[in-house]
Amino acid sequence: MAMIQVLGSEFEYDEAGVGGRGAPAVVLAHGGTTDRRMWVHQVPVLADRYRVISYDWLGHGGSAEAVGEFARHEQVLALMDALGVERAVLVGSSDGGKLSLDAALLAPERVAALVLAGSGLSGHEWPTEFGQLYAERVYAEVGVERLGRYYSGEAATVDPADLEAYTAALVEFLVAGPGRSRRDLDPQVWTLASDMYRRVTERAWSGSRRKSEARDLEPAANARLHEVGVPTLVVSGQEDVPAILAVSDILAAGVRGAVSVRLPEAGHLPALERPTEFNRALLDFLGTLPLWCRR
Repeated sequence: MAMIQVLGSEFEYDEAGVGGRGAPAVVLAHGGTTDRRMWVHQVPVLADRYRVISYDWLGHGGSAEAVGEFARHEQVLALMDALGVERAVLVGSSDGGKLSLDAALLAPERVAALVLAGSGLSGHEWPTEFGQLYAERVYAEVGVERLGRYYSGEAATVDPADLEAYTAALVEFLVAGPGRSRRDLDPQVWTLASDMYRRVTERAWSGSRRKSEARDLEPAANARLHEVGVPTLVVSGQEDVPAILAVSDILAAGVRGAVSVRLPEAGHLPALERPTEFNRALLDFLGTLPLWCRR
């Protein structure tokens, strides 16, 4: 664990693996409801062959709060600069995939390949049904009015019962998936996912996100998938939310030569829930890259 200043903010990150600053690099980017601990099963495997960097977004894990306007795709490139990484494979989960794709479009010379797991997509318009399902399965546990007070800062304190109910509903909906329940998850997966989701939510409800505004790539990636010129692996869990699976399908169809893998018995975090299968797909993909990307 280490801290590094990037674009005026403190980021917490881990670095492992072979070689020094000249070694082939893999950068792991978590999603909006997790932190870098979601890569617990990937770092040891990748470290045998690559220089591996995982980091926490601002407002997540051990990193500082985000203040003002910022762009996560610019931050990951600046992090690479600070760590002396000229070019890397970017592996992103959920909105970590979105920022990785945006980074590849902004600075294609810096990205050797992409791995997009349950990825988001900048510029994508989510269907109304997705919002309705989210409201029924997650927001209803606390109530829209109470959630509004938490996120707006009007609530003087955070009720622990609300935090626990919201976290449990969110983990069950996303990590297990809308067609499964927490009983379908390994207890260790449930515990770690719940802790990550709880911490992110508590920070958001305490007011951190009211001080900042994230912006995506302009023009957005949804209309620019044909510009992606690097090898791309799209991974999804069969039990993920249908609207999120649809984005994986869009990515697989829109990026030239993309390889698509859909893992059974996995929800929104296949890297955490099905690490053996995820790692096999990841290593197989990395093994197809040019020699300079391999040890």
